[in-house]
Amino acid sequence: MGGTSALAAVVIVTAATVLIAFNGLRLSRTTSDFYVASRTVRPWWNASAIGGEYLSAASFLGIAGLIVVSGQDGLWFPIGYTAGYLMLLLFVAAPLRRSGAYTLPDFAQIRLGGRAPRLVTSALVVVVGWMYIVPQLHGAALTLGITTPVPGWMGAAAVMCIVCVTVLAGGMRSITFVQAFQYWLKLLALAVPTVFLLLHLGLTGDSPTADGAALDPWVSDATAQGSSAVAGGALTLFQTISLIVALLFGTLGLPHVLVRFYTNPDGPSARRTTAIVLGLLSLFYLFPTILGVLGRAYLPELAESNNADATVLLLPQEVVGGVAGDLLAALVIGGAFAAFLSTTSGLVVSLAGVMSQDLFGGTVRGFRWATVVACAVPLVLALATRSFALAGAIGSVFAFTASTICPLLLLGIWWRGLTARGALAGMITGALSCGTALLAASTLILPEAVAHVCEHPAAVTVPLAFVTTVAVSLWDQRREPAQSPAAARRAQRARRVMALLHVPEPLPSSGAATTHPPESR
Repeated sequence: MGGTSALAAVVIVTAATVLIAFNGLRLSRTTSDFYVASRTVRPWWNASAIGGEYLSAASFLGIAGLIVVSGQDGLWFPIGYTAGYLMLLLFVAAPLRRSGAYTLPDFAQIRLGGRAPRLVTSALVVVVGWMYIVPQLHGAALTLGITTPVPGWMGAAAVMCIVCVTVLAGGMRSITFVQAFQYWLKLLALAVPTVFLLLHLGLTGDSPTADGAALDPWVSDATAQGSSAVAGGALTLFQTISLIVALLFGTLGLPHVLVRFYTNPDGPSARRTTAIVLGLLSLFYLFPTILGVLGRAYLPELAESNNADATVLLLPQEVVGGVAGDLLAALVIGGAFAAFLSTTSGLVVSLAGVMSQDLFGGTVRGFRWATVVACAVPLVLALATRSFALAGAIGSVFAFTASTICPLLLLGIWWRGLTARGALAGMITGALSCGTALLAASTLILPEAVAHVCEHPAAVTVPLAFVTTVAVSLWDQRREPAQSPAAARRAQRARRVMALLHVPEPLPSSGAATTHPPESR
């Protein structure tokens, strides 16, 4: 693979990203511009930007790699990633926009009152954000390490530095333009090679075989052998259910996705944005799925070398070769780099918004200091750790968000009886149970049955978090008489907030349920 063309693709994508970001700087003037683009982003722009930040390394590289390793089991990831947005459309998008919040901790404080729910939510948002950024940096290191003579760690450092500069330039307004551009670039970077490869194979009549027999690209090696391997093979029924739960509910708790709904002008536009996103994601995931099938046919050795995430990068040269293969590979590399930049920038914006309000006074200057911190910590973590399978690593993040932030969001929007203690108990229970399971799976040698649960814990930890939240909230209500001042205040706040979330027109007297924009703090 031509290292020169690969480096040129990275440089072009970087230059375009920086130019678009600095163009956004001209339009970013107020604190609201930096936090939520002054809530003026229209549905098509916002949907493109969401697609840009949501389609991460796990989508661009990891889906095809999973299909190479696991066959049809790898399809659960694109299905779950897309279906999670249907959950957002039905249950979250419009009410969250009507809340008037700037961040998830804002929502927690509006809904529950007090500082404790806000602080715990802030801590979880930061943990989730850093967990999500690290695989992006691993993907950047993998891409540059395989396709260029540059050391892999420079890929991670380059992504973090570029993201830091672009976020500092103009905050949310600037990043919106960048991410919208990067969605269409990523789509083009996969669609063109996929179509070209299919046309090439059709014209040449090439048909891959394995040991003289046609290779079935959908059957995993573990399935063919009658095995139920956890990693690199077929998923058990429990793991399949757990993965679906994690992907469906985990999408509801991703801070970098939720913050984009705060940028819509109103609730209906938030719903339209989500509907458009569903179409954009469905279109995008066609291409890594096809490339995964081709990878199983032409690069089956990647499954055994633990390098399956490189499938999309290596296929053009393997199938086409020559100058055409180099050019197609360079296009894929440019798209991959755009994936790392767009997702990481969205995460950094959401983290900077949370940290700046809680630690740096909620000003533009505080936002910029928080941006530096949000970039530095995951870069150190990425350089100090080794790369895991990208889609699997992101799946663990989804399990964690489904077990922690999702119960707060769903119950906070739809159940009037939620209390601050209940929300805190649910978030802490979900964090401890899911975090402990994932840590045990990655560090301990466990019996097979226990390993199945720990590697995909969402089917246990998500219901546990919801049950804990509901049980503690009900206990909280029973221990105080309904006529007590505390119970009356809680009921009054719940009524006001529920009206704010579910009545389409804004209420003129929302009282304590109204959040204060950062510029007034």
